[in-house]
Amino acid sequence: MSGTPASDAFGIIVVGDEILNGRRSDRHFDGIGGLLRERGFKVAWLRILPDDPEYLVSEFARTMAEGIPVFCCGGIGATPDDHTRACAARAAGVALSLHPGAVAEIEGRFGAEAYPNRIKMAELPLGSELIPNPYNRIPGFSINRHYFMPGFPDMAHPMAAWVLDNWFAEGGHAERQCAVRVRGVTESSLMDLMQQLVERFPEAKLFSLPRLGAEFQIELGFRGRCDLEAPLQALMAGLEQRGVTFDRLDD
Repeated sequence: MSGTPASDAFGIIVVGDEILNGRRSDRHFDGIGGLLRERGFKVAWLRILPDDPEYLVSEFARTMAEGIPVFCCGGIGATPDDHTRACAARAAGVALSLHPGAVAEIEGRFGAEAYPNRIKMAELPLGSELIPNPYNRIPGFSINRHYFMPGFPDMAHPMAAWVLDNWFAEGGHAERQCAVRVRGVTESSLMDLMQQLVERFPEAKLFSLPRLGAEFQIELGFRGRCDLEAPLQALMAGLEQRGVTFDRLDD
């Protein structure tokens, strides 16, 4: 089994020139990100990569060295522009090899029509574990805490849910958030207060999100797994001292 993440954060990689050139839009950040948040995890980062073998090898090697789990969508098909399987093998320092379980799934789905082309999708990095595909039985695979799936969201998102439910069933410990909505002042006028709070409560992550409109507003608050009530109370006290109008927001 693939094991528990060292943190509660996952990376997401989307492979495909069609995303970068605008012919298609990414749906994995919302889809997989939602699955993660539902289970108490968060997205550490999102990277959209080109169909460039050397670039993919370099990026996979780097993200494999980071140690956090990563979902990777796209490029595991059998056409000449699908480089992900070979690049993952190179980054992991292993050979591509026919995976018996993947062979069985593809033969079971396509029979004699699995040959000579579809069977190429059973060539996986040596030592990979399979990720079942409920859509068409062509599996994804995992190696080095990376979970490789097709680029099609209708396939990838159920597969990602399977990974989380079977290999990370204990869930994560989601960050909490508390905030106020501030009206009628600019961020720059509150910068000194924000800096004081950052220094006073280093374990809480302060955020400031301005909102443009008829009335300038700022969503100002804290995220973290620590007790957030103390920094929030200090923030509200500081705003009251300055005569700033605000509303407390629900978590």
